[in-house]
Amino acid sequence: MKPMGCHEQERPAELAAATSSTGAFDWLDDSISSFLAADVDLAAAAGFGWWPSPAATAHPQPQDDIGSVVAQALSPPAPSPLPHASPSIASPAASSPSAEPAPSTKKRKSPAHRQASGAGGAHGSSSSYQRRRADHDRPGGGGKKAGGSKGSGGAGSDRDARWAEQLLNPCAAALEAGNLSRAQHLLYVIGELASFSGDANHRLAAHGLRALARRLPASVRVPPPPCSERPPPAAFAGAEPRLFRAALIRFHEVSPWFALPNALANAAIAQHAAAPGRRPLHVVDLGVSHGVQWPTLLESLTRLPGGRAPPSVRLTVVAAAAATPFSAAPPGYDFSPHLLRYAKSINLPLAITRASSLDTVVASPSGCGAGEDEALVVCLQFRLGHAGGDERAGILSKVRGLNPELVVLSELDAGGGGGTAAGEFAARLEMLWRFLESTAAAFKGRDGEERRLLEAEAGTSVCTADAAAAGEGREAWRERMAAAGFEEAAFGDEAVESARSLLRKYDGGWEMAPPPPQPGAAAGKAVTLRWKGQPVSFCSLWRPACSG
Repeated sequence: MKPMGCHEQERPAELAAATSSTGAFDWLDDSISSFLAADVDLAAAAGFGWWPSPAATAHPQPQDDIGSVVAQALSPPAPSPLPHASPSIASPAASSPSAEPAPSTKKRKSPAHRQASGAGGAHGSSSSYQRRRADHDRPGGGGKKAGGSKGSGGAGSDRDARWAEQLLNPCAAALEAGNLSRAQHLLYVIGELASFSGDANHRLAAHGLRALARRLPASVRVPPPPCSERPPPAAFAGAEPRLFRAALIRFHEVSPWFALPNALANAAIAQHAAAPGRRPLHVVDLGVSHGVQWPTLLESLTRLPGGRAPPSVRLTVVAAAAATPFSAAPPGYDFSPHLLRYAKSINLPLAITRASSLDTVVASPSGCGAGEDEALVVCLQFRLGHAGGDERAGILSKVRGLNPELVVLSELDAGGGGGTAAGEFAARLEMLWRFLESTAAAFKGRDGEERRLLEAEAGTSVCTADAAAAGEGREAWRERMAAAGFEEAAFGDEAVESARSLLRKYDGGWEMAPPPPQPGAAAGKAVTLRWKGQPVSFCSLWRPACSG
């Protein structure tokens, strides 16, 4: 397939508005395009075409052969734990430098050869293996297309085809239990199947392998076999700034993973700014949009009816305190000049300040904090999910100390791992699978530098899997926000309907679940995003609770 530039992509006609009575986000793509047009033409940039040359992206191993390898790898009984000190999957600091997969020039053996040589020492076919083969052989059981109809291929129907999790999760459990021989055996099998350029299974195996290898104790002298790619794809912090910016924009265009929560947040902020009495708007950004979210908000403010646009806008960007997935940016990346130029082009006064931490915002009311006449909004998006419980409570307490008029909270809608590091690894692996599968559908199965960069950053989520920083679902977040002194607010009908309209431009596997029609104290008011019927994220609104 020939490389496809962004100027060749046909813009969908049904983008919805976040706040105006017209109810359409019709400026979404134009705002982002204008945001970038100031200094770079992504379509013409050499080496940054959307699609690569037609390199082989399909992995050569048939699904049924891989199923047999997985069955053999899992069939031997686990040996007794070795007399080493019990290692923990949650302790990367104990890893030996040699445990990181090293480049290798050895060609990956075919599944038939591995099967003949006995990957796990098991011969013949067990009853569990026969069940797996029967599931793979049934119509739609394996080799499923990356896209999919809404609600199809959920956690149950394609579970047997997701062989990477069947290997990675037992390996994580073996590491946590100190069963090093079992873990090493599984790591070798995973290494032979992993690839950063195969289908979602092979990519999940590659990212999971890299995460588990970093948790090997120093007593394990033999590193697991590496993936074939050299070097592995870099994450955000190591990316080239222009590629980083191109990947952000492209992902916003083809996937609602962040685009939908951003659109809902912008709708709520603009609606709040349209309240009677024009006041300057101050937005505190504790998110992961890296500036991509804000052109749409600025333009929506200029479209408010009756000339109710705020007289000025101030954006305070708070740096991430720790390495949270999607929060890092490469050195040299700065969206401020582009955003300021865009704001000037639409005649909206904008000021951008940066805070090294939330403490700086709280301690400087005359600088980064809220002015007396400002409408203060805090946008807290996808930054707390990898923090520990005490850290989450501390950050929410500081946000409450700012006394904002509105708080937007968006997070992954993920359950915890049952209090164990292996369980948390499995929960994050499940969410990474949804990211990889939905991203494959978004890019229509095509490989490319943007896609690899985004997937590499998403893969860092399993590297930090720790029982002390367990993921939480939206109900647990509701309890946290209430404990911090907030009460939940509902999105306006226009915001929900326009977000639903926006979702239509994406793959049919996506769906949005609005809050229940009958509001009540026990009913949540968040809007949730799902992939093939499984929860991905939620977006919610909060206001300071009335005292007394």
